[in-house]
Amino acid sequence: ESPANTQRWRRLEGRDPEPGDLAAKIQLLDERLSDKKEQLLEKELVLEEVTNLANRLRKQAIERREGTLELAQAVNEVQGKIKATTRKMMASVSELSMYQATAIKLTHDNTQASDSLMEAQRRFEAGYAPSEEVELEWQRHSLTLDRRHEEALASAAAAAAQPSGVATIDLDVPTTAEPRPNAYIPDDLGIPKPYGNNAPFKPTGAGSSMRHIRKPVLREIDIDPAAGLVSLGGG
Repeated sequence: ESPANTQRWRRLEGRDPEPGDLAAKIQLLDERLSDKKEQLLEKELVLEEVTNLANRLRKQAIERREGTLELAQAVNEVQGKIKATTRKMMASVSELSMYQATAIKLTHDNTQASDSLMEAQRRFEAGYAPSEEVELEWQRHSLTLDRRHEEALASAAAAAAQPSGVATIDLDVPTTAEPRPNAYIPDDLGIPKPYGNNAPFKPTGAGSSMRHIRKPVLREIDIDPAAGLVSLGGG
């Protein structure tokens, strides 16, 4: 740091400005400072306006955010209603399809029943049974009645041909024991009817509770060949 040490300092070239030059330069710098202050003031005013505008926009954004939330909730509710309505529509379509299938099946059954009725009328007018099933059922019923009648006649003939005081058992061995009846002949049918569990006693008659049951009224079946209708007569 000693001035005598030439390695620690060096001489600067140039010259010092004159007082007039310094004054002119100071004046120029003052003008530039004034311009900068004006620009700074303008920028502060702009900043204040921008800040106010930003605050208003921020407030509007917050208010709109709440409205957006409400709108989103409303949209979600509407979407839920749309989905529920869609499910109901799909269920209604499925139910309608089922009803259509049922209607088609019933229409087919009705057509078959009409065809069967027309065929029965045609066969009845021709002098035949209404259908083959009815004819077979009648034949079976007739055979059953004939068989029962023949069995009754055979039983009556065997009883008449058997000598009094002598009865036979299953092994066809003659015996003098009094035969034990195993059937009785009702008054209405005239056909032997087996006894119940308590032979040789007839089944007991109707009890007192039967008075509460109305006896069914038989109806006559009237068949009109011309109209092809079957009606029940009587009450």
